[in-house]
Amino acid sequence: MGVFEEAKGKVKEAAGDLTDNDALKTEGKAQSAKGAEERKETEAKAKAQAHEKKAEMHEKEQELAEKAG
Repeated sequence: MGVFEEAKGKVKEAAGDLTDNDALKTEGKAQSAKGAEERKETEAKAKAQAHEKKAEMHEKEQELAEKAG
């Protein structure tokens, strides 16, 4: 779940800024980056699934056309 991870990282990063804690700031940046990549992965998977469904629909249309013709 990338969005939640990304948000937690940004909170840690802000807390690190406020408290002048470089370790917490670095941890937050890393967690935020990880979350962003996870979010991108989730979005890409959803997009791929949508393309698969469209391809299946076109395949069924093709099969029906072959049977009719």
